[in-house]
Amino acid sequence: MHRSTEEPTGATVPAGPRAHPYAGEPGPGQVPDPARVDPAVLAALLRRHGWHRRGGAPGRYGRWVPPGPAATGTSLLVPDTTAFPDSEDLLAEALTALARSAAPSARDILVALTVPSDEIRWWRHLPEETGGAADWTGTDQLRTAARQILLAGALAVRGRAGYHGARHSRKARAALDGTLVGPVSSGRGLTAFVPVAEGRPVAVQLYAALNATREAVDYQRATGGTEAFDAAVAAGVSRELTEAVVALVRGSEGARITLAWAPAAGTPEGCPARPEPVEFSPGDLPALRLAGVRYLQDEPAVPVRITGAVVRLRRSAPRGPGVVRLRVLAGAEVAHVRIELDEEAYRIAGHAHLVGLPLRVEGRLENRGGFRRLTGASQVAPVQVDEAERDRLMKSLQENVDFFEEACTGDEE
Repeated sequence: MHRSTEEPTGATVPAGPRAHPYAGEPGPGQVPDPARVDPAVLAALLRRHGWHRRGGAPGRYGRWVPPGPAATGTSLLVPDTTAFPDSEDLLAEALTALARSAAPSARDILVALTVPSDEIRWWRHLPEETGGAADWTGTDQLRTAARQILLAGALAVRGRAGYHGARHSRKARAALDGTLVGPVSSGRGLTAFVPVAEGRPVAVQLYAALNATREAVDYQRATGGTEAFDAAVAAGVSRELTEAVVALVRGSEGARITLAWAPAAGTPEGCPARPEPVEFSPGDLPALRLAGVRYLQDEPAVPVRITGAVVRLRRSAPRGPGVVRLRVLAGAEVAHVRIELDEEAYRIAGHAHLVGLPLRVEGRLENRGGFRRLTGASQVAPVQVDEAERDRLMKSLQENVDFFEEACTGDEE
């Protein structure tokens, strides 16, 4: 997920959501095209964010004011329909005023108008005295936990599993590329905008998974049993999600997650129009941690037949067995696998690497290390490809030098 606008440029950040485009002062070019704005959608967004309609001619236009201190001297004149000749002019003036508004919600409304998006909001309840370095740490913790929750939802869309590990991670991250993340509010609140066109399955999945997590935690706290978490896997609950919720709640007095559907797209099938917030407290942490352990222990190894390029070979002596690392080209939804091979298979892998051929191997992906380890390797053989395909594979490896760096410096577990 992409770096937020508040992060230092040198930080290492997971790929995915992009920075909130209105995180700084809005510029003239950032105002949505009024010809593309539905007044009903704008009114729904204003109402969602606490703005109040005060006066106006019914059926023609309404005057909206923001909540709180920002209401002083600020109002928007929003047409009710586009049926009148001056409707587009009124919309243009309202959008310009919104871009200049001091109300914190103004930016979120502009984003939702620019790209129809489902909104996911996180809120952490922190002691009032929190400040300084503690507040900075909480801000970073909130942003990281929000990313993890989004990624857990994207992983569940790819497939149900109690523990995903490295499986599907590249495609799950790619599914979040269009997501916009706003700045952290007071170290406590954060909003992500998930575009309906590409990301609605993730938002819908998170709605189901978060509610299933809440129900499973309640069952565990009432009965002491964790079996409800087994059934929750079908709703998208996983170790990744429970760990993300733990990260969100830890160090706070509780946390709340709220979903709101894009008014322009309507309510997804099977979901309520206004989902209730899902809340977690520090008292839920033991149940969530137990569930994470259960998911890790119960997820079985996966039989696979992998084709990959050899990017590392290592053994402790000139002869005997050794360890190779493959960059996976086909057969498994992971980026790399580590394989222990006997002397003959290791020799085959070395020859394949020297001549630039991929290697094909069968075995079982173990959940240890996040499904990055292949055990029981057999049927090790180079894949015969024509000259053009070999050149393409070699070029691909050369262009993705980061994979080589990861292979050479990464964890060897």
